[in-house]
Amino acid sequence: MKKTIALIAHDNKKPEIIEWANKNKEILQNFNLCGTGTTSKKIQESTGLKVKGYLSGPLGGDQQIGALVATGEIDLVVFFCDPLQAQPHDPDVKALLRITNVYNVAIATNVATADLVIKSMTNN
Repeated sequence: MKKTIALIAHDNKKPEIIEWANKNKEILQNFNLCGTGTTSKKIQESTGLKVKGYLSGPLGGDQQIGALVATGEIDLVVFFCDPLQAQPHDPDVKALLRITNVYNVAIATNVATADLVIKSMTNN
């Protein structure tokens, strides 16, 4: 059964996650992909990969992804956060970070970590 990766990025980090997804397109095509609102749409448009979209983060998308983590449906969260920009939905972001810890699901918040985790997932 294919593992599932959630792809999320704050507005200022969307170009970075799109670039990362393009760079790792051959690896990512071996996974089920999902993501929040605009991020999922932009990655799908840029890469041609199928990415199931949920609501945008501020409208509940982070919480939807968190629920999937809690039910064991997500194996990795790639969430490129913008640490220099205040987010109006910061409590939702913190809840998602918390739930990945509660359920022992890897979360990559930057390119370096995402690269390490994605490569380790393909070696198993």
